[in-house]
Amino acid sequence: MGCDGGTIPKRHELVKGPKKVEKVDKNAELVARWYYCTLSQEKLKKPIVSCELGRLYNKDAIIEFLLDKSPDKPHADTAAHIKSIKNIIELNLSDNPVWTGNKGNTKGDKYDDQCAQFICPVVGLEMNGKHRFCVLRQCGCVFSERALKEIKTDVCHKCGAGFQAEDLIPLNSDKDEVEELRKKMEDRRLKAKMEKKSKKSKAAVSAVSIGETTEGAPGPSNATNGNKNDSKDKASSVPNDKSTTLIVPCFHTAESRASEKSSASSSPATKRPNPDVKSETYKSIFTSHSSAKRTKDQSSNWVTHTAYYF
Repeated sequence: MGCDGGTIPKRHELVKGPKKVEKVDKNAELVARWYYCTLSQEKLKKPIVSCELGRLYNKDAIIEFLLDKSPDKPHADTAAHIKSIKNIIELNLSDNPVWTGNKGNTKGDKYDDQCAQFICPVVGLEMNGKHRFCVLRQCGCVFSERALKEIKTDVCHKCGAGFQAEDLIPLNSDKDEVEELRKKMEDRRLKAKMEKKSKKSKAAVSAVSIGETTEGAPGPSNATNGNKNDSKDKASSVPNDKSTTLIVPCFHTAESRASEKSSASSSPATKRPNPDVKSETYKSIFTSHSSAKRTKDQSSNWVTHTAYYF
């Protein structure tokens, strides 16, 4: 057996029994919850925020997590339900006048009980995990549960803002309470999403109705502008009826044709004459017309510019 030197082995050295379940120290667990950030595992320092499940975080750690949501980060699952900065509540805490922070010189030869940095502003209980604390979701003020039970009111004791029983979120609660808070959080987010969709649909319907009213609105009345229209009709020399023909002057120059083209392009409402119906003025433009033919008196002698003429 290898028991040299006359040693006698005991039973626990030879027989391995079941492993003992490791018990978590309650005091160490309370210190980890109430004194350290849940995400970065660093000491809590102002500004301190809380999620809708009642966990405590440093605001800087939450901002860094939202900027870089890589799953490789440690303890990233504890803040997976935080989607934006709107899902956190900045805590309005009351400082403990007894707390000295890192100023005191602590020695290792005696046990020094940790003093809480914050207290309840109504009762004065320390926020160290031994007493239950709640945060108001609307204003972020933190009170002990004892103060809220003793002084029942719908107004915040610190800032005077109104609140309801649904706005109370317990800090660092048990697993069962965390599950209830998670259900409430999901219902609240679903309700906000439905309200946002309904607002968008109402805005779209109102925009469509406004467009329909503007399209169906009557234009300017002809009675008010009757004199102006009459003067315009009298001044315009181009008729609008299809039966009438367009009057064109006999002599056409390049400038007059350019002006006619520009007027025709600028006023598309004027109708062109029917090309099948050709007036005498239109025919007079061409040399084949009778007006273009000259008499014998008007015509000159025939002249050739060849060498045989000279």
